[in-house]
Amino acid sequence: MKSCRLIPALSALVLVVSCGPKTVISGTLKDSPDAKVIVKLLNVNRYQVLDTVKTDAHGIFRYTPEIEAGKPEFIYLFHGDRRIASLLLHQGDRVNVNADTLGNYSVEGSEESLQLQGVEKEYARFLVDMDRLATGDDPASVNKALSRRYVEYYRDRVTYVLSHTKSLTSVPVLFQQVSDGFPVFNQSTDGLLFSAVADSLSKVYPESRYVKALSQEAARRQNAMEIGMRLEKAESIGFLDIDLPTPDARNVKLSEIPAKVTMLYFWSTTAEQKMFNMDALIPIYKEYHDRGFEIYAVALDADKTAWATAVRNQQLPWINVCDTRGASSPYVGLYGVSNLPMAWFLENGEIDSDATVSDAASIRKYLNNKLK
Repeated sequence: MKSCRLIPALSALVLVVSCGPKTVISGTLKDSPDAKVIVKLLNVNRYQVLDTVKTDAHGIFRYTPEIEAGKPEFIYLFHGDRRIASLLLHQGDRVNVNADTLGNYSVEGSEESLQLQGVEKEYARFLVDMDRLATGDDPASVNKALSRRYVEYYRDRVTYVLSHTKSLTSVPVLFQQVSDGFPVFNQSTDGLLFSAVADSLSKVYPESRYVKALSQEAARRQNAMEIGMRLEKAESIGFLDIDLPTPDARNVKLSEIPAKVTMLYFWSTTAEQKMFNMDALIPIYKEYHDRGFEIYAVALDADKTAWATAVRNQQLPWINVCDTRGASSPYVGLYGVSNLPMAWFLENGEIDSDATVSDAASIRKYLNNKLK
């Protein structure tokens, strides 16, 4: 591998970028002399035009994309509006593409580009089958045939992804759609599959734009799955349960608190909110705790150590738990937390939606009314 080096030029030091072998695409566009081949990069969810290259009198073209080590890129070749080749290239790949203007192509020199081609062929075949099966006359038979083909393809793609967890070719598979708004992977539990692949790829390509996007989608799906599970349980207990760790790593559920009135308190360890703990909440807690009042304080802090230190230093006497996901916590959405601090009151296993508190005085007024 070549190394980066500094060389003198014009009495200055000029950095010559030669940090790795070049990636080269050599190709032939059949029966297309002096034609334009548009080179596009997939920038997560949109195409970005890199360049337009012209074929010679024999339809031959060449392009050298800039690809960094550890950051493979999805590169697509177009002739007009038609995609004529799909490539997944690593730094140093030297590939040869033979294509025609109808979108048929072969590729040599890149194993993952061959895998990507196979992925796209299977997907195209599936879409053609779904269109064909949708044209029947009997709705019941049509739905049955469509469902059978979809389940068959879904299971096949799960198998592919699980056997290629360290290949970026799994990423486009996970984002395939049956039709607009109907993803192939549409079950709530698919979030587990997204997370498994994202975790595996993050170890191989930690700086890849595609892996980062997959990790974000995995987190979104995991949160959606968690929300769904909690919504299913909410009806039986009257509110959306929370299960988080205390400073001693012991998980405590909101639903397990036996108090007559529980204040669900979302906060963070800012100076202002710590001051509110000392000046308002601790005196209130000491006054009303023996009458059946409890606080379940959820800190939305990424720094778990700083939170645990604040709890210890302030000697906060109530139940303290922390969600290190911060603003990404599913509880933020579940409880409509728009700013911090924020409080909800639970009475007899139900959220009191009529409770209106904004400061220490209003909290005292509310508790005096409920804990007579």
